[in-house]
Amino acid sequence: MAGALQYLESQRNAQPDLADWYSSLADLYQRKLWHQLTLKLEQFVALAVVQAGDALIQLYHNFITEFETKINLLKLAHFAVIVSRRYSEKEAAISYLQGVIEKLHATRELRIEEPILYVKLQIAAFDLEKGNQRECKKLLEEGKATLDSMSDVDPSVHASYYWISSQYHKSCQEFAEFYKSALLYLAYITVESLSESFKLDLAFDLSLSALLGDNIYNFGELLAHPIISSLLGTKVEWLYHILQAFNTGNLIRYRELCQVHDAALSAQPALVENEKKLIEKINILCLMEIIFSRSSEDRTIPLSIIAERTRLSIEDVEYLLMKSLSVHLIEGIIDQVEGTVHVSWVQPRVLGISQIKSLHDRLDTWVGKVYEALLSVEAETPDLVAS
Repeated sequence: MAGALQYLESQRNAQPDLADWYSSLADLYQRKLWHQLTLKLEQFVALAVVQAGDALIQLYHNFITEFETKINLLKLAHFAVIVSRRYSEKEAAISYLQGVIEKLHATRELRIEEPILYVKLQIAAFDLEKGNQRECKKLLEEGKATLDSMSDVDPSVHASYYWISSQYHKSCQEFAEFYKSALLYLAYITVESLSESFKLDLAFDLSLSALLGDNIYNFGELLAHPIISSLLGTKVEWLYHILQAFNTGNLIRYRELCQVHDAALSAQPALVENEKKLIEKINILCLMEIIFSRSSEDRTIPLSIIAERTRLSIEDVEYLLMKSLSVHLIEGIIDQVEGTVHVSWVQPRVLGISQIKSLHDRLDTWVGKVYEALLSVEAETPDLVAS
């Protein structure tokens, strides 16, 4: 105890501007108010001035170690992960975290899987930063198994798992998997807690992965998320407008954007390399928009209409339909003799405002038809109505 108090006293003398903080920590420590001390430490550790150099490492080894197993163990894991990021060498950081895991095991407390998993996930992140994808993947697989076996898991643990999982998939250029993991990460955090630069980078990566990911044909969920507004008013706002064009299957708008922002698009190798894939995807989305814009009793569509909207040949339209059928975006039958396709089902989508308005208008029309049918039935059966 004396060593911890001496450390706080030395820091209070060395940093007069933080004297009140160190006095509060010393007071709570002496009174053994572990919960209040944990809350105070959380606030203190968040201060930018404390984040400089190895200050947090010294705080941990000279103070927190004196009572670390007396506080909430998940909070201890949070502190440990923050401290580990202050190590200049990844190996030293991993070694430090492995030591924390040993201490957690030694407590023999219930539910130590949660804080241990949180620490292991940070080790996985360091492995990825070192270029050791295999070890990162192994830890992520073990982490998923642990998460699936637990109930009532703290959101911070889920968020950590999905964030590191997203970064692993990003390193492997697995666009669809990155997209799913990153959206799940956002489900476990508050966007307001993120810095503006972090939000912009994440919004950019999410947008690219949505465009390039296999079997991602619904952009409504992303466009409705507050993270996407981070693109507005920036140099990459063009990406937001391309997402909008894809979401509505607007080929003309997409071609216009490609012309206007040719230099910016050319600067993204992934977009250049997958140009054909992007054209195929927006053609499919155009097809879905054609189907969606029609009423349920008008779902037998001439191939010539689709060809006109997509500017494809009839043969290419047939390929487009077969592709859409194969990935279960639609269900239906192509009639090559009649030159039509009958669509019986379309995959549900997250709709934008304009699409919801269109649906509202069609519902109004349907209600009107039902009312007309009711009047007709009443007119033809006056005796039944009278009785």
